[in-house]
Amino acid sequence: MQDLVRRLLTELGEDADREGLVRTPLRVEQSLTFLTSGYTADIDAIVNDALFTVDYSEMVIVKDIDFYSLCEHHLLPFFGKCHVAYVPKRHVIGLSKIPRLVDVFARRLQIQERMTNQIAETILEKINPLGVAVVCEGTHLCMSMRGVEKQNSFAVTSAMLGIFRDNTRTRMEFLELIRHRSDLLPAMSPAGLACVDD
Repeated sequence: MQDLVRRLLTELGEDADREGLVRTPLRVEQSLTFLTSGYTADIDAIVNDALFTVDYSEMVIVKDIDFYSLCEHHLLPFFGKCHVAYVPKRHVIGLSKIPRLVDVFARRLQIQERMTNQIAETILEKINPLGVAVVCEGTHLCMSMRGVEKQNSFAVTSAMLGIFRDNTRTRMEFLELIRHRSDLLPAMSPAGLACVDD
């Protein structure tokens, strides 16, 4: 990979041997290896038996999960917030596992639409809840740095599975809750709601 980066620098008109660029191929290799580590992640190892049997069937939300990914079309970053909810049937998952699952799919060459679906489908498969909802809000540098150069635009994608797709009230409750700032949540009275900010 380092040889490819050196060649790329040369093709861009740079001197790959100048002081500021001598270690750039190594740094790029390390950076890209980390940013695409989702390809080699073991989802079962991440879940790691963190499924717990509970008598609880109300909505669980983990909101404002930061994500950073690379657009597969231009290899430019896109980043933002991910909000995840599920309604348990019999099991809940350790709350810290949900941001880790988001990272698994963000740390790949991605498009936001696919990433959103992958997060939802994986949670559905691993927890088998009554439903899963995922909303991602992303700023794409391939839109703001190049192309149309719209710096203030962002993309919103959603995946609604199970009860979130079939039940309008459940879906609207989720969408309303993720609109509110965290410090407003205690003032609300969502019966049985567990809401945790990352």
